[in-house]
Amino acid sequence: MTITTVGIIGAGTMGNGIAQACAVAGINAIMVDISDAAVQKGLATVSGSLDRLVKKEKITAADKDAILGRIKTSTSYDDLKAAQLVIEAATENHALKIKILQQVDAIVAPEVIIASNTSSISITALGAATSRADKFIGMHFFNPVPMMALVEIIRGLQTSDATHDAVKALAVALGKSPITVKNNPGFVVNRILVPMINEAFFVLAEGLATPEDIDAGMKLGCNQPIGPLALADMIGLDVCLAVMDVYLAEFGDSKYRPAPLLKEMVAAGRLGRKSGHGVYQY
Repeated sequence: MTITTVGIIGAGTMGNGIAQACAVAGINAIMVDISDAAVQKGLATVSGSLDRLVKKEKITAADKDAILGRIKTSTSYDDLKAAQLVIEAATENHALKIKILQQVDAIVAPEVIIASNTSSISITALGAATSRADKFIGMHFFNPVPMMALVEIIRGLQTSDATHDAVKALAVALGKSPITVKNNPGFVVNRILVPMINEAFFVLAEGLATPEDIDAGMKLGCNQPIGPLALADMIGLDVCLAVMDVYLAEFGDSKYRPAPLLKEMVAAGRLGRKSGHGVYQY
């Protein structure tokens, strides 16, 4: 199957980034959200991102116009009928995702592949809620989508080889470097990353070093571009805590217990950049 048109549900940070990646690669994108204001905001974000590329002389003004011309916006799921693949990039909420996926499943043709950009919810469970579990897959992009090379392609228990191969080929066509992952809480990257962040909070609580020195140590010693505590602030401390709670519940292993300091900071409303204060003040 050759994918020439991709439907994207959600015009937020991930959705508009996926739309931009598709359009830059010459693939048509249909970006759908609940209101015209939401889709226009998403399109404006893409336009601003392309303006920066024009300024850096990576693309021309004519290229920008052509790229934007490949992005159609809509508030109706009916417009997704033109797509060979639909990617759900809505908020990380299980019930909401199931509702959206079932609506899409009822509208698009039986051969259409449906993917979820979830970072934590079971692909097997989401696929089972549709009538096409063999054509359901996880396609986990990383933020910011236009810049980040990685896409985790997550196979549910029922995902067919043909579905996996078509989605992997699309990821390569988008200029991404895909890795294939089995369905499991946190998949690969977040499974390793978030417990590392959690451990940084244990180290901080024990007073082993200042936040600045902990982050400097990981940057200089492990060649990480950003330290784990600064990264937690960027992700959102509440998100980190929610992920650790999922791991603890799903694996039943005490090594995934959230750091008490992380829980305390979330309780205080110190969520990171989005609240103006996390480990660091913004």
